[in-house]
Amino acid sequence: MTDTRRPTIIQGGMGVAVSSWKLANKVARAGELGVVSGTGLDIVVARRLQDGDPDGDLRRAIAAFPDRAVADEVLEHYFIEGGRPQGQPYVAIPRPSLTETLRAQRLQVVANFAEVWLAKEGHDGLVGVNFLEKIQTPTPWTAYGAMLAGVDYVLMGAGIPAHIPQLLNRLAEHEVASLPVDVLDALPEEDWAVTIDPREVLTVELPPLKRPTFLAIVANYVLANYLARDEVTRPDGFVIEAPTAGGHNAPPRGKLVLDDDGQPVYGPRDEVDPTKFLDLGLPFWLAGGWGSPERLKEAQSLGAAGIQVGTLFAMSQDSGFRPDLRDRLRRSLLDGTLRTRTDPLASPTGFPFKVAQLPGTLSDLELREERPKVCDLGHLRSPFRRADGKLDYRCASEPDHMFTRKGGTPEEIGGRVCLCNALVASAGLPQVRKDGTEEQPIVTLGDDLDGARVLLARDPDGYDATTAIAWLRGEL
Repeated sequence: MTDTRRPTIIQGGMGVAVSSWKLANKVARAGELGVVSGTGLDIVVARRLQDGDPDGDLRRAIAAFPDRAVADEVLEHYFIEGGRPQGQPYVAIPRPSLTETLRAQRLQVVANFAEVWLAKEGHDGLVGVNFLEKIQTPTPWTAYGAMLAGVDYVLMGAGIPAHIPQLLNRLAEHEVASLPVDVLDALPEEDWAVTIDPREVLTVELPPLKRPTFLAIVANYVLANYLARDEVTRPDGFVIEAPTAGGHNAPPRGKLVLDDDGQPVYGPRDEVDPTKFLDLGLPFWLAGGWGSPERLKEAQSLGAAGIQVGTLFAMSQDSGFRPDLRDRLRRSLLDGTLRTRTDPLASPTGFPFKVAQLPGTLSDLELREERPKVCDLGHLRSPFRRADGKLDYRCASEPDHMFTRKGGTPEEIGGRVCLCNALVASAGLPQVRKDGTEEQPIVTLGDDLDGARVLLARDPDGYDATTAIAWLRGEL
């Protein structure tokens, strides 16, 4: 059974570990939907364990994992008592692929279990997990791990999540489940997929799991209608996200046009009439510029169940941003210099990506060019079919000669950021390179900074997620 409780406010799933378990836990305690970012949790958990898990939170969560043997395997491989020596690189973890090793599968499952378990600890509120459809290969294992922890909602955008409802149905019964994977240059008759067998991942048998409520994040009615018209692909609801939201944005519909600042121009075809979604008979939440008490009331007057808000929570004291970055963001917002830019090049996926313009981060084009290119995390790699029929992977952020040798074009290269490394660095877990340098961060925020500005004007030293919820409800 799915949980029938509906939140009014969904705290958005942002970046890598920015929507942390601590943030989601506090939002859920306040009676709304707290959401953890499921992207890259294998990296996050493996690195936190190598840093010694000083507060013991991860080990407490992993101790609750229902398969002791699998939990011990993860701890034995990654946990370092007292933490790794300063300046020592993190141990590499397997990059996502269509042929995941059993060790990689188990790390994905345990990592997502731990993050969701901590977000749900100590209360009976609602907790969700956010995934990107663009990152397909780890999804069966990340979703399964979250479900083992009793996740209430799964949210997914950045693509067409048509196969997720059936995936969740099968995982709830611990059944073998496959997820089709988009492979570039595949032949018309070829079908590529990843397959999870829960009984191979775990060494114990478990009773059926709760099937989480699934919300598809969409940018237009056309996609929502396509998903809703068939019970196989129909989600339980929608988040309608405008291009002002943070993170990856849907590209403008039609021919790409850039403004004088090099940002994509969104036009009338990209505007959405929320009332059209009423015909689909499914609940929906509005996202991207709806983060205020007034706009919450407006959304509800249009028939929405509520709103999804990201930036307001990302700027709170409870988010997973590296503290010094959050402090700099706060100061820049208060002095009026903080702005965001929709960068059409930063993401190797080709999706526009919202970047906060903050000196000393990879919003600086010169810093981007100075970074030696390396693709060692690989979550945004694209699988492709080689001429000999074998599968390979390429990423526009990997070394140029490797990318072009694999069939990428020079036009796809310029201005790209290794978002995997940069977003992990923004959460305080940067890789250390052989020369002693650390990966530099990149910060993603939405365009709507007004709510954070209002709350920081009340308390310049920072506000927490509980205060943000109270403000959105009109209780302050």
